[in-house]
Amino acid sequence: MCIIVLKRSISAALIACLFTPSIGSAGSIDAGSYLAGRHAGVTNDFGRGARYFTKGLMSDPGNAALLENAMTSYLALGQADMAVPIAQTIVDYGYDSQIANLILSLAAVKNGDWAAVFDALEQNRSVGPLVDGLAQGWAHMGKGQMTKALAAFDQVIDTDGMQIYGLTHKAYALAIAGDFEGAEGVFRTSFTRAFRYNRRSAIAHAQILSQLGRNDDALVVIDGVFGRQPDPGVAALRADLEAGVAVAYDAVDSPTAGMADIYLVIAGALSGDASDAYTLLYARAAMYLAPGNTDAVLMTAGLLDDLGQYELANQTYAGVSRDDPAFHAAELGRAGALRAAGRDDAAIAVLDGLARSYPDMPLVHATRGDTLRQVKRFDDAAIAYSRALDLYDANNPARWFVHYARGITHHQRDDWPAAESDFRAALELQPNQPQVLNYLGYSLVERNEKLDEALTMIETAAAARPDNGAIIDSLGWVMFQLGRYEEAVGHLELAASLEPVDPIINDHLGDAYWAVGRKTEARFQWHRALSFGPDADEADRIRTKLERGLDVVRKQEGMDPVQVARGDD
Repeated sequence: MCIIVLKRSISAALIACLFTPSIGSAGSIDAGSYLAGRHAGVTNDFGRGARYFTKGLMSDPGNAALLENAMTSYLALGQADMAVPIAQTIVDYGYDSQIANLILSLAAVKNGDWAAVFDALEQNRSVGPLVDGLAQGWAHMGKGQMTKALAAFDQVIDTDGMQIYGLTHKAYALAIAGDFEGAEGVFRTSFTRAFRYNRRSAIAHAQILSQLGRNDDALVVIDGVFGRQPDPGVAALRADLEAGVAVAYDAVDSPTAGMADIYLVIAGALSGDASDAYTLLYARAAMYLAPGNTDAVLMTAGLLDDLGQYELANQTYAGVSRDDPAFHAAELGRAGALRAAGRDDAAIAVLDGLARSYPDMPLVHATRGDTLRQVKRFDDAAIAYSRALDLYDANNPARWFVHYARGITHHQRDDWPAAESDFRAALELQPNQPQVLNYLGYSLVERNEKLDEALTMIETAAAARPDNGAIIDSLGWVMFQLGRYEEAVGHLELAASLEPVDPIINDHLGDAYWAVGRKTEARFQWHRALSFGPDADEADRIRTKLERGLDVVRKQEGMDPVQVARGDD
């Protein structure tokens, strides 16, 4: 639980916690509404959070914790307009909230009220140094003050850690003003300053070069960033460049779009470092200013998916129009959200439609194969994977995983020769890949084939992934199959400590204990394995071992009892 002490300030830590009240302001909270809101926060249910925190404000309208949590709930929900009056109340009470400042800035930019942006900065209502600096540049440009705008961007460029952002936005501003020579000069000279493209800046530079009649140079940028099998949007741009079309500049086409880009970039920078709920606020900010910014839509939907808000994610993905070049990406995301929500048939229907609409896109077929495999439609999955492999460029790095996934599918179809062929093809493309080595090695062990090669494969996988319980289990199991029981025990004990509730690992450890004469411990492990819900066939096998011992089961299955294999009487 995150507890923040609040006096007259709402800290960044509170915002990161989002739904945690502060000590010192909770005494007058409507307890029922607060607890309901807090429970909603635990599950990232922003709709219920907004409802209950707002209800709490009816009895305590000045409570800082309720204000902050209600405001952030509305923004996370995508209802920034509902968050604006709450943000204004926070400011009016004198509380210092970065997110309240952000929301009021969004409202000002959305309304074209650039003077309000400056007023907020003069009142020290900061969103953060980077946003404040770039906002000044865009606000000056919004007021038609180009010289001041460029000076503001230059100030950001001269600030440690912000150089790349200042350069990129200065180039955007020059391009909006029609100074493509100046914009291209910023991009060109930026390479000496370790410039890094993101998707939007690469497209912007290519469009700027095209406006200057330099389509060949634009193609160099596109191919260098996106490769030779780009997504449909970039592919369409590339086709126009190859055809000699003077591509219009529209990557960031207004001060408002520039501000949206700031928030999208910050969301990208926060991803993986801050909580998804906090990152979502900046992605929502970008969407609010630029609803047609598909990158912002996809990031927002992806964060909602990661937060377990599958219906919100589904709705957000569905907002991408069919004629948008990124429609396929949105539909792939929507299928994933539907699958995560347990709506398998709906997810497959989405992917079936995509496969018809994009018959030549390998990613669509590979993703369809993954979903069909997960719902055990193995024959259909194999066909989808094969189609993807036919479409992928021979040098595409994604090919190894498709071979691996198709190999698993063939294995599930009881077509071992095809499965082994795919696993070995994956290893040719990605030598020593631990997942593939483990799956192939373990499968060979289970088939009692090529055990020495299987051991080498699994040892290599275990060296690369020493904390992976499944791989360490495979290493122990191949030792068991080779009759090296004492060694097997050590590895399987480690595997069970890494994956303590895995039924197969606990079952294997029981077998190893039995093989070294530790029969009481063996039975204990088999009981544990049963308690963790193995499939029906495995459960029946374990019960037989508990009743009659491992040796009887092995004999029934045509194998030597471990005592005989071990040389005992």
